[in-house]
Amino acid sequence: MFYKNARIFTGDFQFHTGAFEVVDGKFGAVLPENVPEDAIDLKGATVIPGLIEVHSHGNSNHDFSDGDYEGLKKMAQFYLSCGVTSFAPASMTLDYETLGKAFATAKQLAEEKPDGCSVLRGIQMEGPYFSYKKKGAQNADYLKDPDFEGFQKLYHDCGGLVRIVDVAPELPGAEEFVRQASKLCTVSIAHTDSDYDHAKAAVDAGVTHLTHLYNAMPGIHHRNPGVIPAAAENENVRAEIICDGIHVHPASARLAFAMFPGRMVLVSDSGRCAGLPEGSEFDLGGQSAWLRDGVGKLADGTIACSATNLYQCLLNCIRWQIREEDVIKAATYNPACALGVQDQVGTIEQGKVADFLICTSRYATKRVFLAGKEI
Repeated sequence: MFYKNARIFTGDFQFHTGAFEVVDGKFGAVLPENVPEDAIDLKGATVIPGLIEVHSHGNSNHDFSDGDYEGLKKMAQFYLSCGVTSFAPASMTLDYETLGKAFATAKQLAEEKPDGCSVLRGIQMEGPYFSYKKKGAQNADYLKDPDFEGFQKLYHDCGGLVRIVDVAPELPGAEEFVRQASKLCTVSIAHTDSDYDHAKAAVDAGVTHLTHLYNAMPGIHHRNPGVIPAAAENENVRAEIICDGIHVHPASARLAFAMFPGRMVLVSDSGRCAGLPEGSEFDLGGQSAWLRDGVGKLADGTIACSATNLYQCLLNCIRWQIREEDVIKAATYNPACALGVQDQVGTIEQGKVADFLICTSRYATKRVFLAGKEI
């Protein structure tokens, strides 16, 4: 099947007007010279790859860390309705037994690939190797120093689905943990009070990712630069950013895209409160939280998680006048790279899975296609 007269975000990360083909669930020819007469006319609509979410804990009153398979399916259905065709759920700081149960449900969903669900392509293990000082909404009862043996068992038990693991680089053993874990998956700096030197040592050891930039880490100081410059000055490091308009100011989002040119990763960091009414109480890693003023908060007012979705984050960034091409890449190809699946998804290129969105002007509405079929 051919689609023509479309504004297509292609594999060179630019928009081109033309046509593309879908064959057996994959992209065929893109911008072909000859287009069949009966090709579907998209009348100038914008076509982008399906969005890829690498940091979301939950939605619809379900959380990945619950370890509930039916709940995870409902989460995946919600993601797909929001234009997220691939995702990697994020765990919380919990004990290994609870994490192992949750990871088992991820393995089951990845293997079964139920209809109507976004495709699970990995897991982000957010915790427990975090700083107490920068724990944020993570449960302090389960914090621990980096433990490669424990991580390795969880990794192998779920069939290697952990594609991102987070660590605070100032903790004892962190540098060696990074050196070993980076051979298995992406290693990210997160929930840290690290100085520049410890952060740079972690990057040199193999860190290639920064979890929710600005949040749960020191700010930039001209004499004590900290984590952010240590990551930004290395072109191999990507950085997540939560663009719900609450976690990060629009000006700081624009600055982030300038500091990490071509390397930003949009995330929602949503919790089970996404899709719930304002004022709802919910559980967050064994702690009570509430949806207040459009964001999840603990009882003491600590911001816990967002209540948004990745498509809304994309809309926000475009509204904040961040370059459109950079925003689309940050929601598609860059997260695919973080999960190591960029050879399968993330761009509109021949041979890749035909996950894509057809959007109207300024992304006001969208149609969602998973493996070439409209949902």
